[in-house]
Amino acid sequence: MTAAATRQTYSISELSREFDITTRTIRFYEEADMLQPERQGQARVYSDRDRIKLKLILRGKRLGFSLAESRELIEMYDPASDNRHQLEALLGKIRERREALERQLLDIRAMQSELDEAESRCLSALSG
Repeated sequence: MTAAATRQTYSISELSREFDITTRTIRFYEEADMLQPERQGQARVYSDRDRIKLKLILRGKRLGFSLAESRELIEMYDPASDNRHQLEALLGKIRERREALERQLLDIRAMQSELDEAESRCLSALSG
């Protein structure tokens, strides 16, 4: 059996259902040149590679990475290497994201404190 004969393909609706996203979302990633499905007439036919890329794009999105950051990491993948460079880049992005979240958390805590103080002043003024 040839590699082409054993290759798994997916329709846009299959990927949409599998990842619980809209077909419009998948087309957006196509337009951003992140996915390159083959065409069979009007139908898009996605390869295993497209499916894996989509999975990585969505994982990056959940982690708060921009599309550009996800693209950069995905493009670093080299099946012929140990991907150390890609993994080190991913670790760097994770550290950056974690630091940004820590800053946001400090900002949120400061805002909560300010809201508590404003609420206390308002309640004091109403009761006095």
